[in-house]
Amino acid sequence: MTERELAGELGRNLDLSFERLVRAYQDRLYSFAWRLTHHAQDAEEVVQEAFVRAYQALKTYPPERIETMDLKPWLYRILLNVFRNRIRRGRPQIVSLDKIIADSGIPRVDEGPIDPESLVGDSEIRNHLEKALISLPEKYRVPVVLRYVEGIEYSKMREILKQPEGTIKANVHRGIRLLRERWIRQNKEKEG
Repeated sequence: MTERELAGELGRNLDLSFERLVRAYQDRLYSFAWRLTHHAQDAEEVVQEAFVRAYQALKTYPPERIETMDLKPWLYRILLNVFRNRIRRGRPQIVSLDKIIADSGIPRVDEGPIDPESLVGDSEIRNHLEKALISLPEKYRVPVVLRYVEGIEYSKMREILKQPEGTIKANVHRGIRLLRERWIRQNKEKEG
C-alpha cells in the first residue's frame, strides 16, 4: 500500500486504518528514535508517545486534510518533538552512529577477515564517532542523523525540521565538518 493510499484510508476511517499506519512506520520511527536516545526502552517510549500524539491529532483533522497528508515527514516531526520534550524534562540526549558518515572524510574500516584486534579497532572507531556525534549541538546532530543514518531526502527534512532546505543543508555540512574536526582532534590526542 502506498503512502497516498494509506492517507486516503485514514481519512475515510481513522479507527480501522490506524493500525496500518503503525505497522507501516513503527520500524522506521523506532530506528530514528533509537539513534536519538541510544536506549531501547526510551526509543520505544518515544515511538509509542509519537503514535498516540499522531492519533490524537488525526482525530481533530477533517478527512480531506488527512487524505492529502504526506505522512512520513509528519510522523518524523511528531517523533522529533516528543524527543525534544523528553530532553527538556531531563532525559539524556545520546545518539548512536549506525554507520560511518558517508562523504565525511572520516576513514572507513575495510571489511576483511575478522580478528580480535580489528574488532577492538572497529569498536574504538565507533565509540569515537558516537562520542563526536553526541557532542554535536542538536541543531547539527538531528539533521546529520536524518540525512546520513535515516537516509531522508532534504525535501522531506524540510517538512520534519520546519526549516528552509538551504538551512538544513548548511547544518548538515557544518555537522559533518564538526565531526571531522573532532575526529582529527581525537586522533591527535591518541598519538600525542
